[in-house]
Amino acid sequence: MRVTVCELPHEARALAVSWLALCDHAESSRSELVLLPEFAGSEAVWESQEFDQGRWNAVEASGEELLRHLPELGVEFVVGTRAVSEQGRRLNQGYLWSRSEGLLPLRSKYYMPEEPWSWEATWCQRGDPAFPVFHAGSLSFGLNVCTELWALETYAAYAALGADMILSPRATAFATTTRWVSAGVVAAMRSGAFSVSSNRVEPTGRCGGHGWIIDPAGEVVALTSAPETFATREIDLVKAAKAKRTYPRYVFAD
Repeated sequence: MRVTVCELPHEARALAVSWLALCDHAESSRSELVLLPEFAGSEAVWESQEFDQGRWNAVEASGEELLRHLPELGVEFVVGTRAVSEQGRRLNQGYLWSRSEGLLPLRSKYYMPEEPWSWEATWCQRGDPAFPVFHAGSLSFGLNVCTELWALETYAAYAALGADMILSPRATAFATTTRWVSAGVVAAMRSGAFSVSSNRVEPTGRCGGHGWIIDPAGEVVALTSAPETFATREIDLVKAAKAKRTYPRYVFAD
């Protein structure tokens, strides 16, 4: 399966330019799945400590608007997260969009920070504590949204469930990029899956940094950057299946 990761801004004019470039990249690279950043195309409202219903409504609307543009990517599958309100609860909800089936909600983010510039628990309620495996065609994947890359306990379960990939939409700072890539390496090594992540880019610099594709051996096979904001690689799902029987995964198998 050919998979694309990216760095995307949210400001309208910058996003419009980047979106067209991403569509061109996905087409020329024959991508089958595009992973979008966390809350792609929406304002980073969690940078504010004070909740504002009007701003939340705008974030929901921008997420809905982005969904209408997903067919433009020309790929079979898109995974991302968006703001939704369900039964009085505000959620950071993962989704799988497919060309054949449309939108499928996945799990909603459970682990969220609450600190300066990351007041996520103010803006969203906790979602789903379970981390199941989802499917996109022949691909099986887990969804660990941003901070949830540090939910190390989930990786043994993914190994047992035979996950091919761990998809991680992010909104992380450029200054902390090294530690996030390290988390991606641990995710891949422990689960025997490919770790795949895309990130937001903000003009303030509070969000920015690499998207990545890391193979089950912990090797970084693709890394986006400011000059090259998109990357596509062929993912060998057989490699992920075989990795479950190799070190260090077999050490912990029942």
